[in-house]
Amino acid sequence: MQDSSEPGVVRRSKWLLTIVGLLIAFVVPELGIGRHLFPHSNIPSSLGREIVWWCIALALIAYVLFVEKRPLRSVGFRKPTWKTFVFGLLGAAIAIMLFPLCFALIFPLLHLRPNTAAMNSILHTPWWFRLLLVGRAGFVEELLYRAYPIERLRERTGSATLAVIVSIAAFTYAHLAYWGAAHLIIVGLGAIVFALLYLWRRDFFCNVIAHFVSDAAGFLLSP
Repeated sequence: MQDSSEPGVVRRSKWLLTIVGLLIAFVVPELGIGRHLFPHSNIPSSLGREIVWWCIALALIAYVLFVEKRPLRSVGFRKPTWKTFVFGLLGAAIAIMLFPLCFALIFPLLHLRPNTAAMNSILHTPWWFRLLLVGRAGFVEELLYRAYPIERLRERTGSATLAVIVSIAAFTYAHLAYWGAAHLIIVGLGAIVFALLYLWRRDFFCNVIAHFVSDAAGFLLSP
């Protein structure tokens, strides 16, 4: 939470650091660096784009450690315990239960159609690549869209609600270009589950497990 007793120059400095960190987390992925460097639809290009995602995550970790000069515990990195796995699986179960609700109720009610072309393009890749994809999404997206923004915005503004809203909005918007507007309902519901899970547990690896398992249900177990 923001300390009102801090000198103004200190508060401004911390806000500047947070804004730069948020630019790395939210804006850099939207620049499409991976798409520009690896524009083709084959597996080598897809692997190249995945490497770019990991580079962005490593850049944010380096920023926390060497620019903000803060430990990774400040963004939820802590030694996993049995609670990490139990609550991670619980979060995944809740997210997975929301998927049928979308397809069976919300989509027909709103006369929407899921983006099956985007889904099929992923399902037609090799299983090992989908495993890498799901693993990257679980780690990188939880760092960029959950742990860092929720922790820093909560500190700077003193509002957990605002931090969660920004996290949900940024994560949902990040999926628009590939998945289209209709799919954002599914993404948004998942974002709510994951943001509330992080706010509750403040455990980065708990969120990674929840995200990985819920994505695996769709991308690794689908026929």
